[in-house]
Amino acid sequence: MAQRDYYEVLGVQKNASLDEVKKAYRKLAVKYHPDKNPGDKDAEERFREATEAYEILKDPQKRSRYDQFGHAAFSGGAGGQGFGGFGAGFGGFDMSDALRAFMNEFGGGGMGGDSIFGDLFGMGGGRRGGRGGRAARRGSDLQARVRLSLEEINTGVTKKLRVKRHERCEQCSGSGSLSGKTRSCSKCGGSGRIQQVSNSFFGQVIREGICPACRGEGQEVGDPCTACNGSGRTTAQTTVSVEIPPGVSEGNYISIPGKGDTGPRGGPPGDLIVLVEEVPHDFFQRHGIDIICEIPVTFSEAALGATTVVPTLGGKVNLKVPPGTQSEKIFRLRGKGLPVLHGAQHGDQLVKVHVRTPEKLTREQRELFEKLAGIEKKEPNLFDRAKGIFS
Repeated sequence: MAQRDYYEVLGVQKNASLDEVKKAYRKLAVKYHPDKNPGDKDAEERFREATEAYEILKDPQKRSRYDQFGHAAFSGGAGGQGFGGFGAGFGGFDMSDALRAFMNEFGGGGMGGDSIFGDLFGMGGGRRGGRGGRAARRGSDLQARVRLSLEEINTGVTKKLRVKRHERCEQCSGSGSLSGKTRSCSKCGGSGRIQQVSNSFFGQVIREGICPACRGEGQEVGDPCTACNGSGRTTAQTTVSVEIPPGVSEGNYISIPGKGDTGPRGGPPGDLIVLVEEVPHDFFQRHGIDIICEIPVTFSEAALGATTVVPTLGGKVNLKVPPGTQSEKIFRLRGKGLPVLHGAQHGDQLVKVHVRTPEKLTREQRELFEKLAGIEKKEPNLFDRAKGIFS
């Protein structure tokens, strides 16, 4: 699918100010956020598309390159090298990138001090401040997926996840140095950024980026720790418990602060983003907070009426099938559906009756059906009634 113009995506003019760009993105992000539109793939695409556009247009250098070269500036053409750690184009900028960018921008008070939306569960995941002087670099956010059955979604559940992440090196206490001393980076002089000059078909292009030697910290160690090679971090597996409240949906997520990667050389940890996946059920189908199922009944039960047992998420209940029930008739069991997230209301269970036709008849059944067929022949049929209407 062809990429749309970023200004068109956000609905702003090309001369729009940064404040106008922010306001436009804020409006779209809240409108199309996955937590407000669970399961809506079109809303998910619009949220991701708007976030990608904002990541470009909020940065003066990236915006200038985009104004000059268009999307080619970030797809390898015109000296482009992608942007901000995200892949160029919608295929590389996925939903986890969009959610992370959204939380980094707004989760910790990016506009006006408070979260404009937060995450679904009220656990903001914004950036953290560093220690005095240059801010310590924050660790990366991690992503995990948790698969839930409808029964678990109905009641809520605690899940334990195995997470592989960077943790503070115990040997150097996270400093990266055996002695604990650092010095200004010899490559960038302590600024944390360097300029790179490259030639392209359009002329000389000057790009400023993070120093690869110190990764933007401006400091380096002279005696790197042997356990972590100077990074201040080691890799380990840990178990994280996550509380899933009742009523979640596919695509919802929980942000667990401080459970992502530890930052380099004592930097604060990132967050763990847990995405919810629903396991398809063998008997129920979900429609929002309602659930649907089908039950078979015999000809005699449908004609004479019967009481049949119906499974629900909370156990079995009796359903009264009245005499003369037709196939595909739907009955409603109020309050037997899924709960509203953080609410007291429950959806309903819709039970569709399917009149079962026997495939093989016993001699006794055949005799009874033949007797019934003889009786039915004496009654006016539907075709006869139709002829009477149009005659």
